[in-house]
Amino acid sequence: MSATHMDVPETIKTTDDCAVRDVLDLVGDKWSVLIVVLLGRRMHRFTELHRAIEGISQRMLTLTLRALVRDGLVTRTPHATVPPRVDYELTGLGRTLLVPLTALDTWANTHREEIRAARRHHDQTL
Repeated sequence: MSATHMDVPETIKTTDDCAVRDVLDLVGDKWSVLIVVLLGRRMHRFTELHRAIEGISQRMLTLTLRALVRDGLVTRTPHATVPPRVDYELTGLGRTLLVPLTALDTWANTHREEIRAARRHHDQTL
């Protein structure tokens, strides 16, 4: 490994048993990161999440929450009330995901203009 790339592994697994691929599948969709970030602030009811995430359908919110619960990142707590109420909250494991997501958010905001400039330059040369 070169001195400039000390933290980059020399090889990356490309098999089906790849931890990075599993995590990217988990949070790489359109909605999961937004849900995790919102739940990182506090517990939310389903309807609060639905209102807070512009453009997400009830069905997609339901499917995404189910996947996050299945993966152990979110807990689902139903309440026997009328109307029914369900609360969602990050688990301890889910909270650990906030650190890399925050780092990614910081990186994206820091380099946003550079990326836009690179895209403009690339598109003008086509």
